[in-house]
Amino acid sequence: MSKYVFAIDHGTTSTRAMIFGRDGTVISRGQREHRQILPRAGWVEHDPREIWDSTRLVIGEALALADLTRHDIAAVGLTNQRETAVVWERATGRPVHHAIVWQDTRTRDAVDALAADGGVDRFRATTGLPLATYFTASKIAWILDNVPGARDAAEAGELAAGTMDSWLAWNLTGGVEGGIHITDVTNASRTMLMDLRTLEWRDDLLEAFRVPRAVLPEIRSSSEVYGHIGSHSLLREVPLAGILGDQQAATFGQAAFHQGDSKGTYGTGTFLLVNTGEEVVTSAHGLITTVAYQLGDARPLYALEGSIAVTGALVQWLRDNLGSIREAAEIEPLAASVPDNGGAYFVPAFSGLFAPHWRPDARGSVLGLTQYVTKAHLARAVLEATAFQTRDVVAAGEADAGMRLAALNVDGGMTANELLMQILADVLGADVVRPEVVETTALGAAYAAGLAVGYWKDLDELIDNWVEDRRWHPTMPRAEADRLYRNWQKAVARSLDWLDEDADG
Repeated sequence: MSKYVFAIDHGTTSTRAMIFGRDGTVISRGQREHRQILPRAGWVEHDPREIWDSTRLVIGEALALADLTRHDIAAVGLTNQRETAVVWERATGRPVHHAIVWQDTRTRDAVDALAADGGVDRFRATTGLPLATYFTASKIAWILDNVPGARDAAEAGELAAGTMDSWLAWNLTGGVEGGIHITDVTNASRTMLMDLRTLEWRDDLLEAFRVPRAVLPEIRSSSEVYGHIGSHSLLREVPLAGILGDQQAATFGQAAFHQGDSKGTYGTGTFLLVNTGEEVVTSAHGLITTVAYQLGDARPLYALEGSIAVTGALVQWLRDNLGSIREAAEIEPLAASVPDNGGAYFVPAFSGLFAPHWRPDARGSVLGLTQYVTKAHLARAVLEATAFQTRDVVAAGEADAGMRLAALNVDGGMTANELLMQILADVLGADVVRPEVVETTALGAAYAAGLAVGYWKDLDELIDNWVEDRRWHPTMPRAEADRLYRNWQKAVARSLDWLDEDADG
Protein backbone atom coordinates (compact mmCIF):
# COMPACT_ATOMS: atom_id res chain seq x y z
CA MET A 1 0.00 0.00 0.00
CA SER A 2 1.20 3.52 -0.78
CA LYS A 3 2.75 5.25 2.21
CA TYR A 4 1.71 8.89 1.85
CA VAL A 5 -0.95 11.34 0.72
CA PHE A 6 -0.19 14.40 -1.39
CA ALA A 7 -1.89 17.80 -1.01
CA ILE A 8 -1.86 20.79 -3.33
CA ASP A 9 -2.67 23.96 -1.40
CA HIS A 10 -3.25 26.92 -3.69
CA GLY A 11 -3.64 30.12 -1.71
CA THR A 12 -4.01 33.82 -2.40
CA THR A 13 -0.28 34.57 -2.40
CA SER A 14 1.39 31.21 -3.06
CA THR A 15 0.94 27.57 -4.01
CA ARG A 16 2.26 24.76 -1.85
CA ALA A 17 2.61 21.04 -2.30
CA MET A 18 2.81 18.96 0.87
CA ILE A 19 3.18 15.27 1.58
CA PHE A 20 1.66 13.82 4.75
CA GLY A 21 2.13 10.57 6.61
CA ARG A 22 -0.54 8.47 8.30
CA ASP A 23 -0.24 10.36 11.59
CA GLY A 24 -0.78 13.70 9.83
CA THR A 25 2.83 14.83 10.09
CA VAL A 26 4.49 16.73 7.25
CA ILE A 27 6.99 14.69 5.24
CA SER A 28 8.04 17.42 2.80
CA ARG A 29 6.82 20.56 1.07
CA GLY A 30 7.45 22.86 -1.85
CA GLN A 31 6.16 26.43 -2.14
CA ARG A 32 6.13 29.22 -4.72
CA GLU A 33 4.69 32.72 -4.47
CA HIS A 34 2.80 34.21 -7.40
CA ARG A 35 2.29 37.81 -8.46
CA GLN A 36 -0.44 40.06 -7.15
CA ILE A 37 -1.59 42.02 -10.20
CA LEU A 38 -3.20 45.35 -9.27
CA PRO A 39 -4.37 47.16 -12.44
CA ARG A 40 -6.42 49.78 -10.57
CA ALA A 41 -7.49 50.67 -7.05
CA GLY A 42 -9.80 47.89 -5.83
CA TRP A 43 -8.82 45.49 -8.62
CA VAL A 44 -6.84 42.33 -7.77
CA GLU A 45 -5.87 39.72 -10.36
CA HIS A 46 -3.76 36.57 -10.71
CA ASP A 47 -2.31 34.92 -13.81
CA PRO A 48 -3.80 31.39 -13.96
CA ARG A 49 -0.96 30.15 -16.19
CA GLU A 50 1.63 31.33 -13.68
CA ILE A 51 -0.26 29.47 -10.94
CA TRP A 52 -0.43 26.27 -13.00
CA ASP A 53 3.32 26.52 -13.72
CA SER A 54 3.96 27.02 -9.99
CA THR A 55 1.79 24.00 -9.18
CA ARG A 56 3.85 21.74 -11.41
CA LEU A 57 7.08 23.05 -9.91
CA VAL A 58 6.05 22.57 -6.28
CA ILE A 59 4.86 19.03 -7.02
CA GLY A 60 8.37 18.22 -8.18
CA GLU A 61 9.97 19.99 -5.22
CA ALA A 62 7.92 18.10 -2.64
CA LEU A 63 8.60 14.72 -4.23
CA ALA A 64 12.31 15.43 -4.66
CA LEU A 65 12.83 16.65 -1.08
CA ALA A 66 11.25 13.46 0.26
CA ASP A 67 12.96 11.26 -2.37
CA LEU A 68 9.58 9.84 -3.35
CA THR A 69 7.83 8.99 -6.61
CA ARG A 70 4.20 8.68 -7.65
CA HIS A 71 4.26 5.04 -6.59
CA ASP A 72 4.58 6.16 -2.95
CA ILE A 73 1.44 8.35 -3.13
CA ALA A 74 -2.02 6.95 -2.37
CA ALA A 75 -4.04 9.97 -3.46
CA VAL A 76 -3.93 13.69 -4.19
CA GLY A 77 -6.08 16.29 -2.44
CA LEU A 78 -6.61 19.85 -3.66
CA THR A 79 -7.50 22.98 -1.73
CA ASN A 80 -7.71 26.51 -3.07
CA GLN A 81 -8.40 30.18 -2.49
CA ARG A 82 -12.17 30.47 -2.78
CA GLU A 83 -14.38 32.88 -4.77
CA THR A 84 -11.61 33.77 -7.25
CA ALA A 85 -12.97 33.42 -10.81
CA VAL A 86 -11.18 32.09 -13.87
CA VAL A 87 -12.49 31.56 -17.43
CA TRP A 88 -10.58 29.62 -20.08
CA GLU A 89 -10.93 28.13 -23.56
CA ARG A 90 -11.75 24.44 -23.54
CA ALA A 91 -9.93 23.77 -26.82
CA THR A 92 -6.64 25.48 -25.98
CA GLY A 93 -6.57 25.83 -22.20
CA ARG A 94 -5.83 29.54 -22.59
CA PRO A 95 -7.38 31.80 -19.94
CA VAL A 96 -9.36 34.57 -21.64
CA HIS A 97 -8.48 37.02 -18.84
CA HIS A 98 -6.51 37.10 -15.61
CA ALA A 99 -8.32 35.44 -12.71
CA ILE A 100 -10.32 37.98 -10.68
CA VAL A 101 -9.40 37.49 -7.03
CA TRP A 102 -11.85 37.27 -4.14
CA GLN A 103 -10.59 40.62 -2.78
CA ASP A 104 -11.48 42.44 -6.01
CA THR A 105 -14.27 45.06 -5.87
CA ARG A 106 -14.73 45.98 -9.55
CA THR A 107 -18.22 44.44 -9.72
CA ARG A 108 -19.65 46.75 -7.05
CA ASP A 109 -22.06 48.51 -9.47
CA ALA A 110 -23.45 45.18 -10.73
CA VAL A 111 -23.87 43.90 -7.17
CA ASP A 112 -25.54 47.14 -6.07
CA ALA A 113 -27.94 46.89 -9.03
CA LEU A 114 -28.96 43.39 -7.95
CA ALA A 115 -29.38 44.54 -4.35
CA ALA A 116 -31.67 47.37 -5.48
CA ASP A 117 -34.37 44.74 -5.95
CA GLY A 118 -34.62 42.87 -2.64
CA GLY A 119 -31.60 44.19 -0.72
CA VAL A 120 -28.30 42.52 0.09
CA ASP A 121 -30.13 39.47 1.43
CA ARG A 122 -32.03 38.92 -1.83
CA PHE A 123 -30.51 35.45 -2.38
CA ARG A 124 -29.44 34.59 1.20
CA ALA A 125 -32.23 32.07 1.83
CA THR A 126 -31.04 30.01 -1.14
CA THR A 127 -27.28 30.59 -1.14
CA GLY A 128 -26.51 31.52 2.48
CA LEU A 129 -24.65 34.58 1.20
CA PRO A 130 -25.25 38.34 1.14
CA LEU A 131 -24.86 40.18 -2.13
CA ALA A 132 -21.21 41.28 -2.20
CA THR A 133 -18.35 41.65 -4.65
CA TYR A 134 -16.58 38.92 -2.63
CA PHE A 135 -18.37 36.02 -4.31
CA THR A 136 -17.68 34.46 -7.71
CA ALA A 137 -20.77 34.93 -9.89
CA SER A 138 -20.40 38.64 -10.60
CA LYS A 139 -16.70 38.13 -11.44
CA ILE A 140 -17.46 35.49 -14.08
CA ALA A 141 -20.13 37.77 -15.57
CA TRP A 142 -17.65 40.67 -15.66
CA ILE A 143 -15.14 38.60 -17.65
CA LEU A 144 -17.81 37.48 -20.11
CA ASP A 145 -19.00 41.07 -20.57
CA ASN A 146 -15.58 42.69 -20.90
CA VAL A 147 -13.55 40.26 -23.00
CA PRO A 148 -14.54 40.65 -26.67
CA GLY A 149 -16.41 37.60 -27.91
CA ALA A 150 -16.35 35.86 -24.54
CA ARG A 151 -20.10 35.86 -23.90
CA ASP A 152 -20.91 34.39 -27.31
CA ALA A 153 -18.20 31.75 -26.85
CA ALA A 154 -19.55 30.93 -23.39
CA GLU A 155 -23.10 30.49 -24.70
CA ALA A 156 -21.71 28.15 -27.37
CA GLY A 157 -20.01 25.99 -24.75
CA GLU A 158 -16.50 26.89 -25.90
CA LEU A 159 -15.42 28.32 -22.54
CA ALA A 160 -15.06 26.80 -19.09
CA ALA A 161 -15.33 28.79 -15.87
CA GLY A 162 -15.07 28.23 -12.18
CA THR A 163 -13.09 28.84 -9.03
CA MET A 164 -9.40 27.98 -8.92
CA ASP A 165 -10.03 24.36 -7.92
CA SER A 166 -11.77 23.87 -11.28
CA TRP A 167 -8.83 25.33 -13.19
CA LEU A 168 -6.26 23.24 -11.32
CA ALA A 169 -8.30 20.00 -11.38
CA TRP A 170 -8.83 20.39 -15.15
CA ASN A 171 -5.12 20.86 -15.75
CA LEU A 172 -4.07 18.15 -13.30
CA THR A 173 -6.29 15.55 -14.96
CA GLY A 174 -5.09 16.24 -18.50
CA GLY A 175 -6.21 19.71 -19.56
CA VAL A 176 -7.01 19.77 -23.28
CA GLU A 177 -6.32 16.03 -23.32
CA GLY A 178 -9.39 14.98 -21.36
CA GLY A 179 -9.21 17.14 -18.24
CA ILE A 180 -12.32 16.95 -16.04
CA HIS A 181 -14.26 20.14 -15.34
CA ILE A 182 -15.45 19.83 -11.75
CA THR A 183 -15.80 21.68 -8.48
CA ASP A 184 -16.76 20.50 -5.02
CA VAL A 185 -19.73 21.55 -2.92
CA THR A 186 -17.68 23.82 -0.67
CA ASN A 187 -16.34 25.92 -3.53
CA ALA A 188 -19.67 25.88 -5.34
CA SER A 189 -21.31 27.23 -2.18
CA ARG A 190 -19.19 30.39 -2.54
CA THR A 191 -20.30 31.33 -6.05
CA MET A 192 -23.86 32.60 -5.25
CA LEU A 193 -25.06 30.20 -7.95
CA MET A 194 -25.67 26.99 -5.94
CA ASP A 195 -28.70 26.05 -3.85
CA LEU A 196 -27.35 25.10 -0.40
CA ARG A 197 -29.94 22.38 0.07
CA THR A 198 -30.00 20.68 -3.34
CA LEU A 199 -26.27 21.24 -4.00
CA GLU A 200 -27.10 22.11 -7.61
CA TRP A 201 -26.79 25.19 -9.82
CA ARG A 202 -30.07 27.14 -9.86
CA ASP A 203 -31.50 28.57 -13.07
CA ASP A 204 -32.93 31.69 -11.39
CA LEU A 205 -29.52 32.54 -9.94
CA LEU A 206 -27.78 31.89 -13.27
CA GLU A 207 -30.27 34.21 -14.94
CA ALA A 208 -29.90 36.94 -12.33
CA PHE A 209 -26.10 36.95 -12.59
CA ARG A 210 -26.10 36.29 -16.36
CA VAL A 211 -23.83 33.26 -16.12
CA PRO A 212 -24.50 30.54 -18.75
CA ARG A 213 -24.86 27.03 -17.33
CA ALA A 214 -22.68 25.79 -20.18
CA VAL A 215 -19.51 27.30 -18.66
CA LEU A 216 -19.93 25.85 -15.19
CA PRO A 217 -18.29 22.73 -13.76
CA GLU A 218 -20.03 19.63 -12.44
CA ILE A 219 -20.56 19.82 -8.68
CA ARG A 220 -19.12 16.84 -6.79
CA SER A 221 -18.60 15.92 -3.14
CA SER A 222 -15.47 16.90 -1.21
CA SER A 223 -14.12 13.35 -0.93
CA GLU A 224 -14.34 10.88 -3.80
CA VAL A 225 -12.18 9.68 -6.68
CA TYR A 226 -12.87 12.25 -9.42
CA GLY A 227 -10.29 10.97 -11.88
CA HIS A 228 -6.55 10.45 -12.15
CA ILE A 229 -3.62 12.79 -12.63
CA GLY A 230 -2.69 13.15 -16.31
CA SER A 231 0.31 11.69 -18.08
CA HIS A 232 2.16 15.03 -18.16
CA SER A 233 2.67 15.05 -14.38
CA LEU A 234 5.14 13.44 -11.99
CA LEU A 235 2.00 12.23 -10.18
CA ARG A 236 0.50 10.57 -13.26
CA GLU A 237 -2.16 7.94 -12.63
CA VAL A 238 -2.49 8.84 -8.93
CA PRO A 239 -6.17 9.44 -8.06
CA LEU A 240 -7.36 12.99 -7.48
CA ALA A 241 -9.69 12.24 -4.58
CA GLY A 242 -10.35 15.33 -2.46
CA ILE A 243 -11.29 18.96 -3.12
CA LEU A 244 -12.15 21.57 -0.49
CA GLY A 245 -12.16 25.35 -0.42
CA ASP A 246 -9.27 26.49 1.75
CA GLN A 247 -11.25 27.46 4.84
CA GLN A 248 -13.34 24.31 4.80
CA ALA A 249 -10.12 22.35 4.31
CA ALA A 250 -8.64 24.00 7.39
CA THR A 251 -11.79 23.10 9.33
CA PHE A 252 -11.38 19.50 8.19
CA GLY A 253 -7.68 19.55 9.04
CA GLN A 254 -8.54 20.78 12.55
CA ALA A 255 -10.80 17.71 12.90
CA ALA A 256 -13.81 20.00 13.50
CA PHE A 257 -16.20 17.28 12.36
CA HIS A 258 -19.02 17.72 14.86
CA GLN A 259 -21.72 20.29 15.45
CA GLY A 260 -20.31 23.17 17.50
CA ASP A 261 -16.66 22.55 16.56
CA SER A 262 -14.91 25.71 15.36
CA LYS A 263 -11.61 27.02 14.04
CA GLY A 264 -9.92 30.25 12.93
CA THR A 265 -7.42 30.32 10.08
CA TYR A 266 -4.99 33.25 10.00
CA GLY A 267 -3.47 33.86 6.58
CA THR A 268 -3.92 36.58 3.94
CA GLY A 269 -7.36 37.02 5.45
CA THR A 270 -8.87 35.36 8.50
CA PHE A 271 -11.82 33.01 8.46
CA LEU A 272 -13.69 31.61 11.45
CA LEU A 273 -16.01 28.64 10.90
CA VAL A 274 -18.43 26.92 13.25
CA ASN A 275 -19.78 23.51 12.25
CA THR A 276 -23.61 23.54 12.42
CA GLY A 277 -24.07 19.88 11.46
CA GLU A 278 -26.70 18.89 8.89
CA GLU A 279 -28.75 22.02 9.57
CA VAL A 280 -28.61 25.09 7.35
CA VAL A 281 -28.41 27.88 9.96
CA THR A 282 -28.99 31.49 8.92
CA SER A 283 -27.12 34.13 10.88
CA ALA A 284 -28.94 37.18 12.17
CA HIS A 285 -25.67 38.99 12.90
CA GLY A 286 -23.68 39.17 9.68
CA LEU A 287 -22.13 35.71 9.33
CA ILE A 288 -22.62 33.64 6.20
CA THR A 289 -23.87 30.10 5.76
CA THR A 290 -21.68 27.73 3.78
CA VAL A 291 -21.17 24.02 3.10
CA ALA A 292 -18.55 22.66 5.51
CA TYR A 293 -17.91 19.44 3.57
CA GLN A 294 -19.57 16.38 2.05
CA LEU A 295 -17.98 12.93 2.12
CA GLY A 296 -19.03 10.91 -0.91
CA ASP A 297 -22.75 10.19 -0.92
CA ALA A 298 -23.23 11.18 2.74
CA ARG A 299 -25.35 14.15 3.70
CA PRO A 300 -23.48 17.48 3.60
CA LEU A 301 -22.51 19.30 6.76
CA TYR A 302 -22.86 23.07 7.01
CA ALA A 303 -21.12 25.90 8.84
CA LEU A 304 -21.48 29.52 9.82
CA GLU A 305 -18.50 31.57 8.72
CA GLY A 306 -17.06 34.95 9.57
CA SER A 307 -14.90 36.15 6.68
CA ILE A 308 -12.27 38.85 7.32
CA ALA A 309 -10.63 40.15 4.15
CA VAL A 310 -7.35 41.60 5.40
CA THR A 311 -5.17 40.29 8.24
CA GLY A 312 -1.88 38.79 7.03
CA ALA A 313 -2.24 40.94 3.92
CA LEU A 314 -1.92 43.99 6.17
CA VAL A 315 1.49 42.79 7.36
CA GLN A 316 2.51 42.31 3.72
CA TRP A 317 1.25 45.83 2.95
CA LEU A 318 3.35 47.24 5.79
CA ARG A 319 6.36 45.42 4.30
CA ASP A 320 5.83 46.02 0.59
CA ASN A 321 4.06 49.38 0.41
CA LEU A 322 5.53 51.25 3.38
CA GLY A 323 8.85 49.45 3.84
CA SER A 324 8.47 49.55 7.63
CA ILE A 325 9.79 45.99 7.84
CA ARG A 326 11.91 43.92 5.46
CA GLU A 327 10.40 40.52 6.29
CA ALA A 328 6.96 39.69 7.65
CA ALA A 329 8.47 38.04 10.74
CA GLU A 330 10.05 41.36 11.76
CA ILE A 331 6.67 42.76 12.79
CA GLU A 332 6.63 40.74 16.02
CA PRO A 333 9.77 42.18 17.67
CA LEU A 334 8.92 45.65 16.35
CA ALA A 335 5.41 45.53 17.83
CA ALA A 336 6.74 44.01 21.07
CA SER A 337 9.14 46.93 21.53
CA VAL A 338 6.25 49.12 22.76
CA PRO A 339 3.76 48.28 25.52
CA ASP A 340 0.66 49.42 23.63
CA ASN A 341 -0.59 50.97 20.39
CA GLY A 342 0.07 54.56 21.46
CA GLY A 343 -3.55 55.39 20.73
CA ALA A 344 -3.38 54.32 17.05
CA TYR A 345 -5.95 52.05 15.38
CA PHE A 346 -5.69 50.59 11.88
CA VAL A 347 -8.88 49.56 10.03
CA PRO A 348 -7.67 47.53 7.00
CA ALA A 349 -10.76 47.95 4.82
CA PHE A 350 -8.77 47.69 1.59
CA SER A 351 -11.65 45.87 -0.13
CA GLY A 352 -14.39 47.22 2.12
CA LEU A 353 -15.32 45.39 5.30
CA PHE A 354 -16.50 41.78 5.20
CA ALA A 355 -18.21 40.00 8.11
CA PRO A 356 -20.05 41.05 10.12
CA HIS A 357 -20.37 44.52 8.56
CA TRP A 358 -20.58 43.80 4.79
CA ARG A 359 -19.76 47.40 3.87
CA PRO A 360 -18.11 47.73 0.44
CA ASP A 361 -18.08 51.53 0.88
CA ALA A 362 -15.51 51.33 3.70
CA ARG A 363 -11.82 51.97 3.06
CA GLY A 364 -8.65 51.55 5.07
CA SER A 365 -8.08 54.08 7.83
CA VAL A 366 -5.51 54.89 10.49
CA LEU A 367 -7.05 56.71 13.44
CA GLY A 368 -5.72 58.24 16.63
CA LEU A 369 -2.41 59.49 15.28
CA THR A 370 -0.35 61.91 17.36
CA GLN A 371 3.32 62.91 17.23
CA TYR A 372 3.95 60.28 19.89
CA VAL A 373 3.08 57.39 17.52
CA THR A 374 6.06 55.55 15.99
CA LYS A 375 6.34 52.78 13.44
CA ALA A 376 6.44 50.36 16.38
CA HIS A 377 3.03 51.59 17.56
CA LEU A 378 1.70 51.19 14.02
CA ALA A 379 3.11 47.65 13.87
CA ARG A 380 1.26 46.85 17.09
CA ALA A 381 -1.91 48.44 15.67
CA VAL A 382 -1.57 46.17 12.63
CA LEU A 383 -1.52 43.06 14.84
CA GLU A 384 -4.33 44.38 17.03
CA ALA A 385 -6.48 44.93 13.91
CA THR A 386 -6.49 41.16 13.39
CA ALA A 387 -7.57 40.57 16.99
CA PHE A 388 -10.27 43.26 16.92
CA GLN A 389 -11.70 41.96 13.63
CA THR A 390 -11.75 38.48 15.14
CA ARG A 391 -13.70 39.79 18.12
CA ASP A 392 -16.20 41.41 15.73
CA VAL A 393 -16.86 38.01 14.16
CA VAL A 394 -16.82 36.08 17.44
CA ALA A 395 -19.33 38.51 18.94
CA ALA A 396 -21.62 37.86 15.97
CA GLY A 397 -21.26 34.12 16.41
CA GLU A 398 -21.93 34.34 20.13
CA ALA A 399 -25.08 36.35 19.44
CA ASP A 400 -26.28 33.74 16.94
CA ALA A 401 -25.46 30.82 19.22
CA GLY A 402 -26.52 32.44 22.49
CA MET A 403 -23.34 31.29 24.24
CA ARG A 404 -19.80 32.48 24.96
CA LEU A 405 -16.69 31.23 23.18
CA ALA A 406 -14.58 29.15 25.57
CA ALA A 407 -11.54 28.68 23.32
CA LEU A 408 -10.55 29.27 19.72
CA ASN A 409 -8.54 26.68 17.78
CA VAL A 410 -6.26 28.53 15.36
CA ASP A 411 -4.05 27.67 12.41
CA GLY A 412 -2.36 29.32 9.45
CA GLY A 413 0.88 31.21 8.93
CA MET A 414 0.11 34.10 11.29
CA THR A 415 -0.10 31.76 14.28
CA ALA A 416 3.72 31.68 14.31
CA ASN A 417 3.48 35.23 15.68
CA GLU A 418 3.21 34.53 19.39
CA LEU A 419 2.64 38.18 20.32
CA LEU A 420 -0.39 38.19 18.02
CA MET A 421 -1.70 35.01 19.66
CA GLN A 422 -1.42 36.63 23.12
CA ILE A 423 -3.12 39.82 21.89
CA LEU A 424 -5.86 37.64 20.40
CA ALA A 425 -6.43 35.81 23.70
CA ASP A 426 -6.51 39.14 25.57
CA VAL A 427 -8.96 40.81 23.19
CA LEU A 428 -11.26 37.77 23.05
CA GLY A 429 -11.05 36.97 26.76
CA ALA A 430 -10.70 33.31 25.78
CA ASP A 431 -7.98 30.70 25.36
CA VAL A 432 -6.31 30.48 21.95
CA VAL A 433 -5.10 27.00 21.02
CA ARG A 434 -2.60 26.09 18.27
CA PRO A 435 -2.19 22.48 17.07
CA GLU A 436 1.16 20.85 16.34
CA VAL A 437 0.40 20.82 12.60
CA VAL A 438 -0.60 24.37 11.65
CA GLU A 439 -0.73 23.65 7.90
CA THR A 440 -4.31 22.47 8.41
CA THR A 441 -5.50 23.68 5.01
CA ALA A 442 -3.23 21.27 3.17
CA LEU A 443 -3.81 18.61 5.83
CA GLY A 444 -7.58 18.85 5.36
CA ALA A 445 -7.24 18.31 1.62
CA ALA A 446 -4.99 15.31 2.30
CA TYR A 447 -7.50 13.90 4.79
CA ALA A 448 -10.39 14.20 2.30
CA ALA A 449 -8.37 12.44 -0.41
CA GLY A 450 -7.03 9.76 1.92
CA LEU A 451 -10.50 8.91 3.22
CA ALA A 452 -11.78 8.46 -0.33
CA VAL A 453 -9.19 5.77 -1.12
CA GLY A 454 -9.17 4.07 2.29
CA TYR A 455 -5.76 5.38 3.39
CA TRP A 456 -7.51 6.53 6.57
CA LYS A 457 -10.49 4.44 7.62
CA ASP A 458 -12.73 7.00 9.34
CA LEU A 459 -12.98 10.39 11.02
CA ASP A 460 -12.07 8.97 14.43
CA GLU A 461 -8.63 8.10 13.11
CA LEU A 462 -8.19 11.73 12.01
CA ILE A 463 -9.36 13.06 15.39
CA ASP A 464 -6.68 10.94 17.06
CA ASN A 465 -4.06 12.74 14.95
CA TRP A 466 -4.91 16.17 16.41
CA VAL A 467 -2.36 17.25 19.04
CA GLU A 468 -2.22 20.56 20.93
CA ASP A 469 1.03 22.48 20.57
CA ARG A 470 0.48 25.62 22.65
CA ARG A 471 -2.30 27.45 24.48
CA TRP A 472 -2.49 31.16 25.30
CA HIS A 473 -4.60 32.38 28.23
CA PRO A 474 -5.94 35.93 28.57
CA THR A 475 -3.73 38.08 30.80
CA MET A 476 -5.07 41.60 30.13
CA PRO A 477 -7.70 42.96 32.57
CA ARG A 478 -11.10 42.66 30.93
CA ALA A 479 -11.89 46.34 31.44
CA GLU A 480 -8.78 47.32 29.47
CA ALA A 481 -9.60 44.87 26.64
CA ASP A 482 -13.13 46.30 26.46
CA ARG A 483 -11.78 49.86 26.34
CA LEU A 484 -9.49 49.04 23.44
CA TYR A 485 -12.33 47.31 21.62
CA ARG A 486 -14.64 50.31 22.09
CA ASN A 487 -12.01 52.52 20.46
CA TRP A 488 -11.73 50.01 17.64
CA GLN A 489 -15.48 50.22 17.06
CA LYS A 490 -15.21 54.01 16.84
CA ALA A 491 -12.42 53.63 14.29
CA VAL A 492 -14.55 51.24 12.20
CA ALA A 493 -17.46 53.71 12.24
CA ARG A 494 -15.17 56.40 10.82
CA SER A 495 -14.02 54.15 7.95
CA LEU A 496 -17.57 53.76 6.60
CA ASP A 497 -19.25 55.75 3.82
CA TRP A 498 -15.87 56.60 2.29
CA LEU A 499 -16.88 55.73 -1.28
CA ASP A 500 -19.46 57.85 -3.06
CA GLU A 501 -21.27 56.64 -6.17
CA ASP A 502 -18.79 58.44 -8.43
CA ALA A 503 -15.68 57.42 -6.48
CA ASP A 504 -12.99 55.34 -8.16
CA GLY A 505 -12.02 52.19 -6.31
